[in-house]
Amino acid sequence: MRRYELMLIIRPDVPDDRSQALIDRTTRQIVADGGQIVKVAPWGRRRLAYPIDRFREGSYHIVLFEAPAPAIAELERGLLITEEVLRHLVTKVERPVKTARTDADDDTDLPPADDDDDVPDGEIIDESESEAAPAATD
Repeated sequence: MRRYELMLIIRPDVPDDRSQALIDRTTRQIVADGGQIVKVAPWGRRRLAYPIDRFREGSYHIVLFEAPAPAIAELERGLLITEEVLRHLVTKVERPVKTARTDADDDTDLPPADDDDDVPDGEIIDESESEAAPAATD
């Protein structure tokens, strides 16, 4: 199963109990389609970047979940026909790859921090002498 993030923007005139019922219904649908909920985070009311259906604010909610790909299409179809939802967005979340590291692997590919092969010892390069900033000619 893949990990997804669902952002919902619910109309600001929807009461909190109906808003919570909408979130519960959405999470139950995800679980019924074979997914699992990782986290539900209400972000509260925020100002929209532009008016949507004459609303200047919306109630934001984030749902982080894992589900099979066919469940996403069914979830989006249900959210499109829900009147309380102004906008929604489902995005795939890439999980970081965990690799086993040993002490021998730590910094074998990295050069030492104090290794300056470009500048010989004691020589300081002035920016006026570099190729990036040629001297002005009269």
